[in-house]
Amino acid sequence: MKQWRVNVRFLIPSNELVHTMVQAAWLLGIFGAVGTAALVLTYTMTKERIEINARVPLMRSLQQVVSNDRYDNEITTDTLEVYDSSLRSSGPVTVYRARKGGAPAAVVFTAVASDGYGGNIKLLIGINVDGTISGVRVISHKETPGLGDKIEIDRSPWITKFSGRSLRDPETEDWAVKKDGGTFDQFSGATITPRAVVSAIKRALQYYEIHRNMLFSPLPLLRP
Repeated sequence: MKQWRVNVRFLIPSNELVHTMVQAAWLLGIFGAVGTAALVLTYTMTKERIEINARVPLMRSLQQVVSNDRYDNEITTDTLEVYDSSLRSSGPVTVYRARKGGAPAAVVFTAVASDGYGGNIKLLIGINVDGTISGVRVISHKETPGLGDKIEIDRSPWITKFSGRSLRDPETEDWAVKKDGGTFDQFSGATITPRAVVSAIKRALQYYEIHRNMLFSPLPLLRP
């Protein structure tokens, strides 16, 4: 019976090879450190610019619902988050607070009408300190083009009809579309969309009426 022998030789790297490998590892480490430092430096240098660029469209939207001559504080940072089931939001609702000379001027709710025809309708709802609406704008939606998209200011002046209104104009029970016995017009062939918007505005007004003082307090967070 033949016996097979297998010779296993272990290759031991030479000193020159070890030196080369160490050099390569050092170079990789240096390149990695330099790359990381460059990324950190770039982020640090551009962070402020990115934040400013992100605030620009927000400021434009806020100015449409509360004129910037109405306040002198930094409205984009004077905020709080409220949690309340009455607002029918799945998460916190950000509230921007406008002040003039330290005195309350208005608040802006980032409300969501979750019962739109195409899903969530995101709104900015400005409410003056006296409880009247300073303005409302739709900032995003997925409603049907040519029908539900009339809630956009660029498509129709319908959304401007809420300015100056309050829970006493019309009365609370009349805060609905005409098809439901209320005051506000619906769109021909699209009632669900305006109904959702009207309901969201009404909820914001009701919340404001109950929590007016707390909304302007220095508390950073409100929970039910």
